[in-house]
This record gives sequence, structure tokens and C-alpha cells, in this order.
Amino acid sequence: MEFETILRDAAAWRAADPDPITVAELTALLAQPRDHEVELRDRFGASLEFGTAGLRGVLGAGPNRMNRAVVRRTTAGLARYLLAKVPEVKERGVVVGRDGRRMSPEFADDAARVLAAHGIPALVFPTPVPTPLVAFATTHLRAAAAVMVTASHNPPEYNGYKVYWGNGAQIIPPHDRGIAAAIDAVEPANQVHLASPDAVLVRPLGDEVGRAWVEAILALRLHPSPCDLPIVYSAMHGVGGAWIERAFAEAGFSRLLPVAQQQQPDGAFPTVRFPNPEEPGAMDLCTALAERERAPLVLANDPDADRLAVMARGADGKLRALTGNEVGVLLGHYLLTQTRPLPDKPLVITTIVSSAQLSVIAADLGARYDETLTGFKWIGNRALERLRDEGAHFLFGYEEALGYTVGTVARDKDGVGAALVFADLAAWCDRRGVTVFDYLEEIQRRHGLFVADQRSFTFPGSEGAATIRGIMQGFRANPPERIGELAVAAVNDYEAGESRRAGRVEKLALPPSNVISYGLEGGSRITLRPSGTEPKIKYYFELRQPLAEGEPIAAARAKAKERLIRLEEEFVRQARERGQPG
Repeated sequence: MEFETILRDAAAWRAADPDPITVAELTALLAQPRDHEVELRDRFGASLEFGTAGLRGVLGAGPNRMNRAVVRRTTAGLARYLLAKVPEVKERGVVVGRDGRRMSPEFADDAARVLAAHGIPALVFPTPVPTPLVAFATTHLRAAAAVMVTASHNPPEYNGYKVYWGNGAQIIPPHDRGIAAAIDAVEPANQVHLASPDAVLVRPLGDEVGRAWVEAILALRLHPSPCDLPIVYSAMHGVGGAWIERAFAEAGFSRLLPVAQQQQPDGAFPTVRFPNPEEPGAMDLCTALAERERAPLVLANDPDADRLAVMARGADGKLRALTGNEVGVLLGHYLLTQTRPLPDKPLVITTIVSSAQLSVIAADLGARYDETLTGFKWIGNRALERLRDEGAHFLFGYEEALGYTVGTVARDKDGVGAALVFADLAAWCDRRGVTVFDYLEEIQRRHGLFVADQRSFTFPGSEGAATIRGIMQGFRANPPERIGELAVAAVNDYEAGESRRAGRVEKLALPPSNVISYGLEGGSRITLRPSGTEPKIKYYFELRQPLAEGEPIAAARAKAKERLIRLEEEFVRQARERGQPG
């Protein structure tokens, strides 16, 4: 795009921007445009795209940033789409929630007032709340939709805007495309009408919704009883702290040990570089407190409390982090074997990049199983489809990126409910005289040993996006026949909607997505995809390791990890051949 066009667009944006803070920010950039050409091109050379994840981006002025102009136009588009598609939206209303990030109060207030100006009641949480509480509130209040202002686990300079449909699940096609088209037709932001902050259609929610959520979470426990197991917990400077303390106290866990420095919401995230429990260093304060207290269990949420990280102490006394797949396998097996009574047609769901071990467990235990594309939007909607089509009862769903949901309390990942159920599992193990890792070994001996890992590579900006496209195109144009010691048995290209195996081509049932998966001999697999929320390409590796009769599980796991590392190194080498920089 010509720079003169960029400057004209920036001037027009500034004229329509309703926020004096971002107007001043843009004025400073335009005062010396050549000095800020790269920045201006990034802000105005593209726009944040509304999709199935809603919006997420860096805070700042411009259409490629999160700001009040973007939020007002987005909400106006959402309101008009709802008025066209949901006849009773003016009776049912739309839930509005927010996390503790910078600009979240302003964005949530703007969203509520735009909805009210369109005649739609805005059912507003007046204080920061977890994302799963907003998902729960959507169905609990029979709302037509919900908006959650959050950037989840992204760095502090980010914020986002997430939309739920009236079924309590995140939006999927065709609603994402319909809303995006409605947004495109909205007038400039300073012409979008807002109701007054105290308008009758802006309706603050009381504690009764939170109370109902906590009661629903408490009902998820399988072995409820008082427990004095020391449990360290971190809210990661997010909104989960007060809700975890409330739920655990009512559940009878008398020794919850919060990490005080991270317990209160703080959008600056002062003790972590990146507020994601998966990132190196993010769990250091948790580990230190657990070692001081000799706690056998550590739980941590991300800032909007929809994810859960777990560390546990093994029989050797050492504290170790469980992977998302390990937590998913433990919870899935626990729910399938300990739920009394087990409902007819129990269903568990995971994603195409998560461990295949859950599918083996489900088959062995006579349960139903499904896989979706990455993201809980697909898991939540698939659970509803299978309930409608075959009467299947959704028991559990997870994705390897620390997202889990138990039952239908929330049709999105729920780090608070999952934390309570995992604590219930850990207390059950303790009463049996075994550790969480002992229980995991029981599962692996019965259902197979799987080891998994993920590698991601960041390529920022427009050049990075081109690099990621090139890598994906390189693998499509030149698919490997072998990856290390393993032959490629199947190629699943989810963008083309095709699966190729032994010379046969079959159609895939999932919606198109820019994902490629290689099924390897022996039940192993590798999947690659661009991230939907960050400038990354992600590679997911899983290796199935045969277990010899009587072989120590530690020895088998060590052997499997050595093989997995070799597999990863060979795949990354092949990625470099196809366009990934060294």
C-alpha cells in the first residue's frame, strides 16, 4: 500500500476516533510520519479480523489495534446481526463481562452502552470476572449472546473481545462471518450511538449468577469430603483468585495456599514476563511456595481463569509439572471410571492436536469419543451437536494448551471448575495412598504410553505472516514420506478437507482449517498449524511407545522421550528446507 494512502487513512481514523487518548497517540505519530512509517504501516496496512476467536490485538490507535473505536464498531455490528437473527434479543439481552486488563473497563462499558443504544439489554458484570463465568451466565440467564473483554494469557499490551452465542459456546460459522460483515457496514466510530451509563437497559448483575456458578462447580466433584491436603494456588495476577478461594472453601479444602504476590488482578502482571502458566518462569513463585510448604499439589490459572496449570509431587518427593495432555488424560479417565452413575452414551472430546490417548481410553471403556479442530469453540458446539443428534452426554473435553471443561456447566474451557475437580482427584489419590503420578502410571499401563511435546516459532509482522504461509505451502507442495525413523502412513490436510492414506483419498468431516497432520506408523503423529491469536507457527508431536511386559514405566518413558526428541529435530530440519528460517 502506498504510504500516502496510509497517511490519508490514519488522518480519517483520527477524525473519527472517540477516544482522546488514542487521538493524541496518533497525532504524535503523524507529526513526524516518516520517522514512524513502519509503525503506521503496521497499524493501518491491515485490520484486526473478527473471527471465531473474536478480536485480539495490541492496545493502541488504528484498525489493526484494540481500542475504543474498534470496540464500538464491533459491538454495533454484533447488535445489528443479533437484531436480524434473534427475534427475541430485546427480551433476552446480552451478557457483558471483563477481565482485569488495561482498558477492559472502558471496552466493557462501551460495549454495554452500544448494545443498550440498539434497544438490547446489556446484562453487565460490574467487576472483573472469569471468562467461564460469562459463558455460564449466557445459558443461565438465557441471554441471546455474551461479550467477554479479555486477552486471556497474552502479554500486558494486549486486549481482546470474545463473543458467545446463546447456546453458551463461542461463535462458529456462519455467525462469525455474518457478524464480520455487519461490522464492515458500521459507520465511523464517532457516529455510533451510545446510551448513557445509567440507562435502563444497562443492567448490573448481582451475586446470584456467581452463586449459581459456584454451586454448579461444587456439584462436579466425584468424591466430595473435607480435605486438609496443602494446595498452592496462583491467579497469575488475574481474576480467578477470589472465585477459587470461595469454591475451595465451600468444598472443604482447608489448606489452600494462595501465592499472595499474584492473587489480585493487575493488568501490568508485575511478577511475570508473560502471564501464561506454560511460559518459562511463570510458575516460579508457585514452586517456591510449594517447596516451603511441602505441598503435594500446585494449581494455577491464567489471567481470565479459563486455563489450568498443574504441578504435583511424585513418590520421590520431587515436584513436576504435568503437561496439558497428562492433565487431560487424568481427568478424562477419572470421570469415565468414577462418575456414579455413569450416564448413557458418555462422550469425551479433544482436538486434533491433543493426545490420542484419550481416544484409546474411551474405546477401552466403551465411551464415545470425538476430535475437533483446535479451540474450545469447536468442542462446545460439537458436544451440543452430538447431544442433539444421538443423545450423547458430554462428560469432559480438553485441549493440550491447558484448557479443560467438565460437564456442561460452561460450554467453554473452565479453569476454576477444572481446578476443583483436579483437587478432588488428587484428594482421592491421597486417600488411596498413591500420588497423581502413580495414578497416571496405572492409566498408561492399561491404555498405553504416549509422550507429547510442542514447539512453536514466532515470526512477527507482515513478513512473519508470509514466512508462516510459506512453511505451510512448502509442506503441502512437498509432503514427507518419512520423518526420522517413522514412515508417514497418512496425511490429513484440513484446509483441503482431504485425508490421504495408502493411495486412497477420503473427505474429512471437519470444517476447513489451515492445519496439516501426519499420521506415522505405530500410532504416532505430527501436526502443524499457524496460531490463531499470536504470530506463531506451532508443531505438535506425539509418539506412542510400546511397553514391554514388566518394563519400568520410567525406563519406557525415557526411551520414548529420546525418540521424540529425534523426531522433533528431524521435522524442524525438514521445515527449514521448506521455508522456515534457520
